[in-house]
Amino acid sequence: MRIAGVDDAGRGCVIGPLVIAGVLVDEEAVERLRLLGVHDSKTLSPRRRELLAAEIKEIALDYTYFEIPPRAIDRVVERGVKLRRLNYLEALAMAEVIRRLKPDIVYVDASDIDAERFKGHILSALREKPQIVSEHEADARYPVVAAASILAKVRRDSIIRELQRRYGDFGSGYPHDSRTVKFLEDWFRRNPREVPPFIRGSWSTVKRIRRKLLFQG
Repeated sequence: MRIAGVDDAGRGCVIGPLVIAGVLVDEEAVERLRLLGVHDSKTLSPRRRELLAAEIKEIALDYTYFEIPPRAIDRVVERGVKLRRLNYLEALAMAEVIRRLKPDIVYVDASDIDAERFKGHILSALREKPQIVSEHEADARYPVVAAASILAKVRRDSIIRELQRRYGDFGSGYPHDSRTVKFLEDWFRRNPREVPPFIRGSWSTVKRIRRKLLFQG
């Protein structure tokens, strides 16, 4: 049996893409992932994630990524159509990952508060219908989802490093990071009318900073 896990990284960030990763393994490899110490990526150090990512790729039958850029996120968030915002966009991205991997059964970490609705959105985008297990915190329960979580986080971290090389140190890219907030304030002080393609203009943090600077101006 071909088993897949799908998870995301960077959903709450104000800078950079949302990265979806999928990992495909055979049934016997699930225990190998468990023995490796594969856990939810948020509980692991960056170095440990990188080491595990290399081993996961060796074990996997296949793996793939789908990146949702800030502009695509902004479009669905700003459109404001009920049940067709970020959760739906992420479900479509996960469907594409599943389409590429062709599993018999797939475990997904549900982004929607309604895990069954999230599953339905994924299935609606698939012609071939694998068995889907959609749960919250699936990365803490299923090693194959934890493996996808690790690959997604490592991939996103590499993208963030490249953005920092080009634009300067903006910290983690999350709204709670003071370095990120300072970077955004400095950026929009210099470029008040421009939301660059690596920043999510629909995020409340960006809107608040831009309003404040506009009022000051």
